[in-house]
Amino acid sequence: MSETVKKKKLLGLTLEKLRDVAAEVGLKPFADKQMAQWLYEKRATSIDEMTNLSKDARARLAESYIIGREEPVAEARSTDGTAKYLFPGAGGRDIEAVYIPDRERATLCVSSQAGCRMNCAFCMTGKQGFHGNLDAGAIINQVLSIPESESLTNLVFMGMGEPTDNLDAVLAAIEILTQPWGLGWSPKRITVSTIGNIPKMRRLLEETKVHIAVSVHDAIASERASIMPVEKAWPVRDVVELLRGYDFAHQRRLSMEYIIWRGYNDDMRHADALARLLRGTDSRVNLIRFHRIPGFDGAPADIRTMEAFRDRLNDAGITATIRASRGEDIMAACGMLAGSKSENTLNTIEE
Repeated sequence: MSETVKKKKLLGLTLEKLRDVAAEVGLKPFADKQMAQWLYEKRATSIDEMTNLSKDARARLAESYIIGREEPVAEARSTDGTAKYLFPGAGGRDIEAVYIPDRERATLCVSSQAGCRMNCAFCMTGKQGFHGNLDAGAIINQVLSIPESESLTNLVFMGMGEPTDNLDAVLAAIEILTQPWGLGWSPKRITVSTIGNIPKMRRLLEETKVHIAVSVHDAIASERASIMPVEKAWPVRDVVELLRGYDFAHQRRLSMEYIIWRGYNDDMRHADALARLLRGTDSRVNLIRFHRIPGFDGAPADIRTMEAFRDRLNDAGITATIRASRGEDIMAACGMLAGSKSENTLNTIEE
């Protein structure tokens, strides 16, 4: 085989795809499950480790394939215990994953794209533009290659990118995370965040049982459109109407993400509009303090305003809580991921 031919990755392949690989290189039919076990349960980093495949079988597999695991290229640690990891991404842009320990929980926030097409005004990822989709292997690599991998209890698709804009790869990653031949997680350990692409959301809802988080940030349509262009294509009222058709009262959870800016979307008029939008849904609201980023003229609301907003929602029968901010000192908090080792990102705490 020519040295110039790039080998393909095994990491990120579903059992069905591994079955195709086995057939392609002439392995026995049950080799698909053997490879899956080595990739996802035993977390092999080289084909040579797959010792229940014959030496000849491993050699044939290695002619065209590699495992595809990649270690973080940089990391930063917050004073609150949060860790941010930089990984190779797509289109020449690295991506970031954030590990968030919290008592008995250990959550990893993963990226699904390098950059983002959605162009939300308040998000650093959106401001950098779109560089490329991650494949399922690059998503799963974030889970398997951080030092805290074995201790993870939860996973959130809330990192760089819009998960429904790269849905095939996200669905493949969820399959690997939740199937017995993969990591065997319960779907209840996984949350996918979305701005509300209705056709893609419908597929996500039908094909998985993961929790759903919707980025709302303003329930007044004209105002939301000014900071989130997606409102023009898929109005948030239509998103909520779609969600009303699914059961979120039992195992599956629905949450609404609401970043609060001082003097913009933090008064009782906005709280009432949000309560009207969500009335009759089995959803909860996460109120998030805005984290300042370059190029967006917004300031975080003070805690008393956030508490009044929360109380107004609770009084209207909408469960609302204030999410604790984590990792702001290393640019790892909500809306701050940029996928770069440049100033004000990963090297901030090391200077």
